[in-house]
Order: sequence, then C-alpha cells, then structure tokens
Amino acid sequence: MHPDVAAFLHADSNTWSYVASDPATRLAAIIDPVLDFDAKSGRTGTASAQVLLDHVQQHTLDVRWLLETHAHADHLSAAHWLRQQLPLATLAIGAGIRTVQATFRPLFNAEFAIDGSQFDRLFDDGDGFGLGATTARVFAVPGHTPDSIAYLIGDALFTGDSLFMPDGGSARCDFPGGDAATLYRSIQRLFSELADDTRVFVCHDYGPGGRELAHETTVGEEKRGNIHLHSGISEAEFVATRTRRDATLPVPALLLPALQVNLRGGALPEPEDNGVRYLKIPLDRL
Repeated sequence: MHPDVAAFLHADSNTWSYVASDPATRLAAIIDPVLDFDAKSGRTGTASAQVLLDHVQQHTLDVRWLLETHAHADHLSAAHWLRQQLPLATLAIGAGIRTVQATFRPLFNAEFAIDGSQFDRLFDDGDGFGLGATTARVFAVPGHTPDSIAYLIGDALFTGDSLFMPDGGSARCDFPGGDAATLYRSIQRLFSELADDTRVFVCHDYGPGGRELAHETTVGEEKRGNIHLHSGISEAEFVATRTRRDATLPVPALLLPALQVNLRGGALPEPEDNGVRYLKIPLDRL
C-alpha cells in the first residue's frame, strides 16, 4: 500500500502539512494543516489552508480525515475551518489531548471542555482506520507531548514533531507532560516495528547547516543517521543530550495563541459581547 503524498510548506512556521490519498479510490486525509496568523496584527487567514483545498479539488480527492499529530505549540491549526469546508471529513487527534487540555486550561482561565469533545475521534495506540484500499495504524508516541501520535498510512509514516529529518534530530521534551526518556522509547518502538523502507514524513524542518528544507526520509535513514537517535545511542545518552538542548531553547513564539486555538480543535474562542474574539496572554506565568 503506497499512498500518494503531497507536501505543503507553511514558511512562517516551518511546518509541513500533507495530503495523503489512496490511488485506487482517491479517498484522502489532510495532516497537520496550518491557519495563517499574524501575531503583530492579530489577524488570521486561510490562504495556506486553501492551497490544500485547491490541491484536493484539482486532483478530485475525497477527504475523509483531518488528522492532527498533537496540539501544536508553534502554529494555529486550520482543522476547524477545513472541517467546515469538508463535511464528510472526521477530525481526529490522540486521546492524550484530554491531558493537555486539563493541563493548560487553568493557564488561560478559560471555559472549554477538557474531554476532547472538540474532535470527532480520539485515537488510542493501535487504533486503525482506512483510506479506501489503504489501511492506517495509529502509534502513540508520547515524549514531546502526552498527546503525540504518529500515523502509518500504508507505507507512509507521519511523525508530527516527535522525529525530524536525520540531521535535525528529535523534538524538545520540556513542555508540561513531556519526557525525554519516554520519547526515546516511543521512537525506538517505531524503529523496531517498522520496515527500514517505510517512508517518513516530518512536520517541521529548519534546514540545519543551511541546507534546502526537506520533508521526507525513511525509517532506515533515521536509524542509521539521526543525530539524536541513531543506532547505538542509549536512552541515558539521549536524555542527557535532549535535556542539555532543551535548556537552551526559547518559548515558541506562538505558544500562547496556538494552544488556545489548538486545544479547541482549531476553533477560535467564541466572540465576546462586542462581537470580537480574543486570545489571552497570561502575564508572568511561563
């Protein structure tokens, strides 16, 4: 099973979104779509999400899934808007989203459900679904965040933020609920259970060393060359490397606005009595 995969870069956040489709039936999934957001003006936009829709329409695809790999902290999700445009699509995320919602709701003193009900489907580890003749499997890959999952659609693995290109390494583990040892075990499980020729599609790339941005590798290439997780790296070595690295990283620029939207399944906060929607910035809390 070899789905067609189209990749789309959101340059402002270095995020790769994907459209994966079954060649036989043309049923498709959209993975990690991005809502445009200008933090300086507070303006949102759907131009990047429209590019995904244009691709779907041009290739006569029937989108049945909107898949989030986790509640992202570096960009706002366009899943809610796309769900309005694609009424047959099911919006899904990992069941760990309930933990993340419960963790962050007090930070914003906000009123939103913490049971994951903003999503149509909450996936547990080992769950499956289909795109026509192409079968898909869900892997829970906690460590970056408690809700992180990876989607294996045919021979294509979408890793979210957990695993980067080999020269990019791995995701940070210093967010609430993150844990470097847990991430190590999550990735080692992927390495042990998946064939070396499994295609790997990453959610972010930053072009280490100035190379051209990339989005696709393989499990075998990750096992041989990932700078943080290649074969022979012990859990203790990885935890030490990841912990040192995380201590140098700044808070993501869009963490506060992104979480308020992404924990709601990509929906913006409800308008207040003046008809305006607001995002909160908690002071002196991070």
